[in-house]
Amino acid sequence: MTVAVIGAATASALAQNLETQEVQPAPAAIGADVPATYFGPQPSQVQRELVGEYQNLKSGKIDFDKGTITLPLYQGAMKSGETVWYVVTDTDDKGNAEQLGLNYSPKLTFADVGRAVRNATLDSKFKLIFDVGTVDFSPKRSVTPGDAPNFFPPKQFQPSGVGDKDYTLLVKITNAGGHIYNAPVVAYNVSPDVLNQFCDGNPDHGLVHRKVVKICPRDQTVTMMLTTGFSFAKPVLYLSTDTNNKLTATLEGATYAPGLEDINAAPTTASLARSSAFSCSPMVQPARTIRSVRA
Repeated sequence: MTVAVIGAATASALAQNLETQEVQPAPAAIGADVPATYFGPQPSQVQRELVGEYQNLKSGKIDFDKGTITLPLYQGAMKSGETVWYVVTDTDDKGNAEQLGLNYSPKLTFADVGRAVRNATLDSKFKLIFDVGTVDFSPKRSVTPGDAPNFFPPKQFQPSGVGDKDYTLLVKITNAGGHIYNAPVVAYNVSPDVLNQFCDGNPDHGLVHRKVVKICPRDQTVTMMLTTGFSFAKPVLYLSTDTNNKLTATLEGATYAPGLEDINAAPTTASLARSSAFSCSPMVQPARTIRSVRA
């Protein structure tokens, strides 16, 4: 799944820490005899409908120089006892979305079909206890191109994060209103002491999500790499965490989440037309925009 976080990054070299260099727009201070500190908030930060940068996922802090977002890190557990480390990006609970700075995604309500949403309960310490769904981050990410000149699709590919048949990042909290949250797992069955070794970076991606740059249970934060893209001809930054397609998971550095397959069960044009009012649009790679520019 992909969460759009923010768009039109400022001029600093956002892609310095990315695998490929990307061109970013210059800040307003460039070409003007006015220091950058003079400029106040853009109109869209006051009223989101107006032109300018807008940060959708407000729970995180973005580093434009490094192209990352730092989010609150949550600790949960499986019924069987394994520790689950996760982040939260979206919910169909409008009030909680506003209070926590999450993306309000009302369509998540209609995602509760088959394995697409797993259940969890809050315990007495407000920790989520998940019923099912495990993730293995130990596989080594790899891609073998096809024979020239048809390099794509690749002959073989292996995502670096693989969920079991019941894993999905969508979670319904059954004893707290039944609301659905987008809660991607970023580490599984790893102790806080081990993860605290990565508070300053250089994480072991055999233990954590491929997009993790830093993870720190001690500070209750995790820093993840963003991806640049375009939406309606405007630049955006988004966070891609999970997908129901193994090839997409490999190429995006995302986790393969088989449970999401039940949302997109090869719908026909006719079935989509009949169910559009109550459908959750095909979620091969649901995108959460973290920041976007609105025209």
